[in-house]
Amino acid sequence: PGLQQPPGCWTVLSQDRVTVVLLAVGPELFLLDNTSCSSVVCSLTPSLPQEKLCEFNSTIRAPPKQMVWCTRPRSRQRAVVVAWERQLMVVGNSSECIRFVLDEDSHLVPELDGVRILSRTSHEFLHEIPEASQEIFRIASMAPGALLLEAQKEYEKESQKADEYLREIREQQLLPEAVGQCIEAAGYEHEPHTQKSLLRAASFGKCFLDKFPPESFVRMCQDLRVLNAIRDYQIGIPLTFTQYKQLTIEVLLDRLVLRRLYPLAIRICEFLRLPEIQGVSRILAHWACSKVQQKDKSDEEVAQAINHKLGDTPGISYSEIATRAYDCGRAELAIKLLEYEPRSGEQVPLLLKMKRSKLALGKAIESGDTDL
Repeated sequence: PGLQQPPGCWTVLSQDRVTVVLLAVGPELFLLDNTSCSSVVCSLTPSLPQEKLCEFNSTIRAPPKQMVWCTRPRSRQRAVVVAWERQLMVVGNSSECIRFVLDEDSHLVPELDGVRILSRTSHEFLHEIPEASQEIFRIASMAPGALLLEAQKEYEKESQKADEYLREIREQQLLPEAVGQCIEAAGYEHEPHTQKSLLRAASFGKCFLDKFPPESFVRMCQDLRVLNAIRDYQIGIPLTFTQYKQLTIEVLLDRLVLRRLYPLAIRICEFLRLPEIQGVSRILAHWACSKVQQKDKSDEEVAQAINHKLGDTPGISYSEIATRAYDCGRAELAIKLLEYEPRSGEQVPLLLKMKRSKLALGKAIESGDTDL
């Protein structure tokens, strides 16, 4: 649109496999695609608001440094988080707002269930409190989950109050709901101490139910163990439970592999008992392909290290690892790796590609396959 200076802001919009850029220049909006640039009138595109959702006066004269949407999964509403140099404001569709004071310059990153607030020294997460957590931890709450948590704490103290709380839940026939609330709330907690407290309460409540399906409890224990492992500061992937479920375990494993955190990825696969081809085998193959790129070790050392680690693991193709070695300019290493490939049909084509015709012929004759 004939820019004389950088635009005020811009964002990418995707809808029905069409991607456009919305660009703000002063008071004007422009919509750009790969062929044209048009001035925006609100009625032209469903991506833009048809009417004013709300108006809020911040009473701050300086322009904000950042504005991002904050999704609220429980109420299914959205809020806008606005950041200035030392202040954060959360604005919804009402005349009130929530203000936070920032200790240092921060950057906002919107997520599907909240907003990350990153600074040089801290990483905070702003989100709507899930209903299960609110029910249990609200002051003077009489929710079944809150009563069950109190009952379990009193039981540990060997107090008769445990029986009173438990009887109150059972008389209302709310014990299954109480156990479910404690399991759900545990997923949203980041502190292992609180997670354990809630899961102990759920386990305590399960003892008084004849037919409570254990799958949800077991699965939550597994999920929290994985989440606590990746949230450790040495790993640094602080996913929330909602993000973890949306991401799926397969994508999480891919992220760990891309960061070369192979031991943790393998331990998670073994802990969750994932099929080898989906889990351990795939991770080991990535590790081997990364190993062949190390220039500080001889071809013999690398080949032996790969074979020692991989052995005859199902789903591993030595020819694929050899191809990666050849692409990295390590032809001799590729030949050594092919010695561990049990399928001649995989050895011969790569040897021919490497112009090792005599070696390829020898492998073909050994195989007894006349087609090769």
